[in-house]
Amino acid sequence: MRIILFFCLAIVFSGCEKLTEFNIDYTSSATVPSSTGISLPIDVLTPDVTTNSQSEFENNNTNKNLVDKISLSKMTLTVHDPNNGNFGFLKSIEIYINAEGLSEKKIAWNNNVDSAAGKTIDLTSSGDELKEYIKADKFILRVNTVTDQVISKDYTIDIYTLFKVNAKLL
Repeated sequence: MRIILFFCLAIVFSGCEKLTEFNIDYTSSATVPSSTGISLPIDVLTPDVTTNSQSEFENNNTNKNLVDKISLSKMTLTVHDPNNGNFGFLKSIEIYINAEGLSEKKIAWNNNVDSAAGKTIDLTSSGDELKEYIKADKFILRVNTVTDQVISKDYTIDIYTLFKVNAKLL
């Protein structure tokens, strides 16, 4: 009886697709220029972010055709410069992603930045499907900020993104 049960289970589970879940992270930066006014939206573009996604997929025993879903699981912003800077100057911030041949999509935001915000903040993620953006050779981030204080120095912000990938194994 145990042998029959074992073979039945082996047949059932051998037909199942094997799945993998892993993370891909990227770091980029943007500079918010010093301003003379407040409550005005300012758009800043990051340099192109090269994805190297094909090698990331290969390192995780899959390929881009087997990817089921990629979503942003975390976005953390850190004031890099000035050294004593913090995010208290912001009223709101939104991050958009774009890649060649794809439309721009809002992926993260904080519409009410605390005036006591420190040097690092986490943004709320949309959870949207982003696999086509990450499968592309490169993407760009657009940072839209609204300040509630006049800043006299440019602020360089490091943008850390962590994407969760769900895919079938080769």
